Amino acid sequence: MNIMRIVVLADNRKISSDFQIEHGLCIYIETDQHKILLDTGASDIFIQNAKKLGVNLKAVDYVFISHGHSDHIGGLSFFLELNTKAKVIMSSVIQNQSYFSKRDGLHSISTKFDFDTYRKRIIFVDKELLITDGIQIYTNQSKKCATPLGNKNLFKKEDNGELILDDFNHELIFTIGKEKLLVYTGCAHNGLLNILETVTMSTSIPINWVLGGFHLLAPRKEILYESESEITAIGNALQSQYSKTIFLTGHCTGENAFTTLSQILTNHLIQFYCGYSENI
Repeated sequence: MNIMRIVVLADNRKISSDFQIEHGLCIYIETDQHKILLDTGASDIFIQNAKKLGVNLKAVDYVFISHGHSDHIGGLSFFLELNTKAKVIMSSVIQNQSYFSKRDGLHSISTKFDFDTYRKRIIFVDKELLITDGIQIYTNQSKKCATPLGNKNLFKKEDNGELILDDFNHELIFTIGKEKLLVYTGCAHNGLLNILETVTMSTSIPINWVLGGFHLLAPRKEILYESESEITAIGNALQSQYSKTIFLTGHCTGENAFTTLSQILTNHLIQFYCGYSENI
């Protein structure tokens, strides 16, 4: 299986006024065998952008939902109304869980998706799973390295109504490829280094591309996240362990973090944006 094309349909950033943006992420991947959607953003913006980019969403075979936050699953119902054949892959715990953020005041970041209506089209995952030859899902992330400090503002609701810190047991890892591997991180809430460690422990296929957000947020309103030295340490680890890997990132990777990482990873780090397209 060869990856042929990557197109970013929804992101926080854009390079042209032709595209709509939002706080969300949706990426289209086309291989010589399958057409895949990685997350669906927060709304139907990705559909409008897909039309402008010449992406036929009706032909998509699989949709992968990286985790249960609304900026990644919010557009799913719009997609399923448009596409009548694609299977949706997501964690089994999303359907019974509510999620909240305390950034800018407490608010829900849960999905309003109607699981009952579309249940027959969903593949619920609770363990490592081979979807088809060359497409693999992982659930058990390594915990050797730190998780993003931005997680401290993210919660889930217990059955008794109590809010507890989100442990991100609903976050999945998506990989595609048989000889060269692409790893999709979603928001990397479990930590980018942990995610890559999970994959390398499970397969000997070299990781050629890492795609997605790294959840290294820019400081705001006196709220501090990873320091420059902490981001530098992450960059040094990536350079040491994955020196041949290309990292394509955006969404929740802040400008400060990107600048620091780019000084270490140089031309191995690329910032994507809405409308970004790459043939690989």
